[in-house]
Formats: sequence, structure tokens, C-alpha cells
Amino acid sequence: MGGAFARHLLSEGFAVTGFDIDPGRRAALRKLGGMAATTAAGVSAKCPVLITSLPSIAAVNAAFFGKGGVAETAKRGTVVIETSTLPLAKKHEIRERCDERGIVVLDCPVSGTGAQAANRDIAIYASGDRRAYVKAETALKGFSRSVYYCGEYGNGSKLKYVANLLVTIHNLSTAEAMVLGMKSGLDLELLYRVIKDGAGSSRMFEVRGPLMVSGSYSPATMKIDVYKKDIDIIEQFAADLHCPVPLFEASKPFYAAAHAQGRALEDTAAVCAVLEQMAGVKRKKSSIPKTRKRKTR
Repeated sequence: MGGAFARHLLSEGFAVTGFDIDPGRRAALRKLGGMAATTAAGVSAKCPVLITSLPSIAAVNAAFFGKGGVAETAKRGTVVIETSTLPLAKKHEIRERCDERGIVVLDCPVSGTGAQAANRDIAIYASGDRRAYVKAETALKGFSRSVYYCGEYGNGSKLKYVANLLVTIHNLSTAEAMVLGMKSGLDLELLYRVIKDGAGSSRMFEVRGPLMVSGSYSPATMKIDVYKKDIDIIEQFAADLHCPVPLFEASKPFYAAAHAQGRALEDTAAVCAVLEQMAGVKRKKSSIPKTRKRKTR
């Protein structure tokens, strides 16, 4: 995500300084024309607007409040665009601890996969202080397809949980449809082309369908191992609200099965492989020729 953000911002003319714990990522940023800092504090010392995209609570604690973290050098009035998917309580903790230092945090989770981020095909659900949002709006629009200002801090995360609930269900429903078609003898490339153009399609069908057609789940656009964290967050959010989520609950075991089968580093589309095994089907090579465009003379 961070690499995609940086590339798009650089293409829009922003001066970008970044940090990643992976030296290879820092080298990639320099190759794109950005500046690579050696710590998160090295970024916050230079930038009035920061973007954080972090995979875990441990990474958040280190990047914000650990040695060499953002809080060490960020000036008062710095705005942080926090795009990570985290429990709501953690989002509020980040905001409160940063507020003590005069740093303003916006809750701005991303709707979309890493592949979508690379294509600038993501939506941002921004929430928090309106004046800080106005300051950060140009940057937000610099790496996304669309940005929504969603009101009070935390609304962005709540909307992301709702979006991910649907992603969890629609990803599995896409796999279910693929395996049903496979079991019936349909060609998967034909199935994808036809269903994508009809009422049964969904954004997940469009995005993850091709992975399921090919049966190839690496490199991942969202690793099952990482997405397990997102599933846990949605589950706790719904439980805290005493809100029934029956389709989401029915979906969870299939992601757990994919993880148990050693697919932790594969894309979440690999739930298709779980259903294939359950259905006892073997893949056939495509017999449907790809559509070719006619040449004009």
C-alpha cells in the first residue's frame, strides 16, 4: 500500500519522504524519485502531512511511539493520515496520545486491495477534525480514486468494517460460484466473462475472479494471514454492538481452513481452493478461445 501511495503522489508532483523497515522498500522509493528516511522520525521531522499504512498493532506502536517513531519529531499541527485497518479502540488511542503532542490524526482506512492501490483504484473513508481534513485533502486525492469525508473520528473505521464484512462474504460467494461452475463442467474463463457482465457480478467477483480462474494465488493482493486480523476486528466490532452477522459468521470457517491448509501467505481468493477440495473437482484446461478485437482497415 505505502509503495503505491508514494508512487502516485510522486507522479502528482508531491515531494515524498518515506520509511519502511524493509531496506528494499526504501531503495524502491529512491528509485521512484522519493527520499528514504532511516526511521519514522526522519519522515515526521520533514513532512507536515504524514501517511501511515501499518499491518499490525505492534507495527503501530513502534512507528508512532517507539524509538525513532513519529512522536519523537513531529511538529505541533502535523496531520497524520492513518490508513491502517485497526480496532476502533486502538484508533482512538493513537489519536489521544498524538493529541497530547499537538499532532492531529485522521482516521482514513482504505477500501481496496494492494493491486487496486497500485492502479489508483481505492476509496478513502476519511474521518476526524474537519480543518485537518481540508489540509490533507489534496494529498488524499493524490493516491486514490475517491475520498469521502465521513464526519467524526472513527466513522472511517466503522465504514471500513462494514465494507470488509461485504468483502469477506462476496469473496467467498465468488469462490462458491466458480466451484459450482467448475463442477458442472463450465469453462471458468467463459463463466467469468459472462457473469461479470450480468446481475450476479460484484466488485470482488471482478477483482478476485481472475485469480480463481487461473488457480494462482501468489503474489497476494491481500494475504490470508493478514486478513485474519481484519476478520477478527469485524467479529469483535459486531459482538460489541450485539449485532447479528450470520453470513459473515458462515464465511469465517473457510478462511480458517485456507490458513490451516498452509495458504497463509496466499491471496484470500484461495478460499476457492478450499471449496474445490471439498467438492472433489479437478481443473480442466480452458477450451474457450479468448475474444479478439477485429482489425480495422
